[in-house]
Amino acid sequence: MSTALRTRPVTGDNPAPSPRGLLPVVLTATFMTALDAFVVNVAIPSVQADLGAGPAAVQWVVAGFGLALAAGLVTAGRLGDRYGRRRVFALGLALFTLASAGCGLAPTASALVGARVVQGLAAALMGPQVLAILRTAFSGAAQARAFARYGLTMGLGAVFGQLIGGALIRADLFGLDWRSCFLINLPVGLTALALVRRCLPESRSPHRPGLDPVGVLLITVALTALVLPLIQGREEGWPRWTWLCLGGAAALLAAFAAHQHRSRGTGSPLVDTRLFRTRSFGAGLLAQLAFWLGQASFFLVLALHLQLGRGLDALGAGLVFTAIGVGYLLTSTTAHRFAARLGRQAVALGGLLMTAGLGLLGLAAYGGGTTGSVWWLAPGLFVDGLGMGLVIAPVTSVVLAGVEPRLAGSAAGVLATVQQVAGALGIALIGIVYYGTGDPVAAFGRSVGALAVLELLLVGLVQLLPRRAG
Repeated sequence: MSTALRTRPVTGDNPAPSPRGLLPVVLTATFMTALDAFVVNVAIPSVQADLGAGPAAVQWVVAGFGLALAAGLVTAGRLGDRYGRRRVFALGLALFTLASAGCGLAPTASALVGARVVQGLAAALMGPQVLAILRTAFSGAAQARAFARYGLTMGLGAVFGQLIGGALIRADLFGLDWRSCFLINLPVGLTALALVRRCLPESRSPHRPGLDPVGVLLITVALTALVLPLIQGREEGWPRWTWLCLGGAAALLAAFAAHQHRSRGTGSPLVDTRLFRTRSFGAGLLAQLAFWLGQASFFLVLALHLQLGRGLDALGAGLVFTAIGVGYLLTSTTAHRFAARLGRQAVALGGLLMTAGLGLLGLAAYGGGTTGSVWWLAPGLFVDGLGMGLVIAPVTSVVLAGVEPRLAGSAAGVLATVQQVAGALGIALIGIVYYGTGDPVAAFGRSVGALAVLELLLVGLVQLLPRRAG
């Protein structure tokens, strides 16, 4: 595919050649977002000591980011369709960089929480634009390669986030301690921002859809009501307000769906319900839901097992995580070739490998107890990483492959929202399994058993996808 720079906004179905610097710019932003979602877990003990943050503030340093991100994704997708994906991406990148400075310079825990919420909103602005830009700027084999690199970047940010954070805190650059985990985003973000206009083509929906203020209000409140109790519920013992929120979220989501259906012929619905007529989109979302239910919760229980069950510090736990990264690197860079040859069964193969890896982890945990070498976990982590690499990019590509370019922003917003909500739901559900026993080895074993069931569910759902989609 040619790399000549596009000279006009893209609105049609046939993408023009893409500029050479497009992928480095959008993937840099993707890596920063994934990294900041995970690196904060490592920084929490230092934040508590430095800022005197209490338990509630610590929870909100983590939860504020995830809540703002989940609540803003669908609306951000529409903003990109209407005002231009490059423009909204640049706004999100600038805001994310500024919020990172706010996090790194925060004088109090409250200021840090506020900056993290802004970071989450900025990440919401960027996320759907990245997916929509990849969908509209590339086609065919080039699009498959672009999504493979996107999946690689997402996985590296998640897998190595804890290692990078632990290394930065251990190095204590310029005496910054935990603050370097956020301030490192400044030179990276500013460099990427300077390249946006030169390297990213502009694209938008040719019909400039309206903002649908009623839809924006309904989906924002609904997602907030859904994600907030999932994040806070287990820590607080599932009080009554969490169940009221979940019930209210279900009612609001039903109202949102009805409003979108009614608006299809009379206005510009925030989510065009015609998207769900495409088999690859509907079935692909179900596969994404199953995969992300297990993904975020797996990283959580593994970190808990390594640090609480096995007594490792953050850097030591991060080093163990590299076993996943090695496996992930081996398959994620060639996942598009597996998908081209095997179709949907490439994703199924990834799910089966992850199931096998989780089984090996369970055996190693029970066999080694709390005193054996943690590196007995490495084979299972390596196999799990192999499976991850075969799932993330191909299943994302499948979801977006059949979507018209004019609906790319809306589709990307829905996809990213499903990922975030599934992650929060998975942590809540697997957290119940993990904390249901006082034995750390049994807790980890039961958790990976439940996660293996989710991977088998993914394998089954993949069979609903078109045979050669994406």
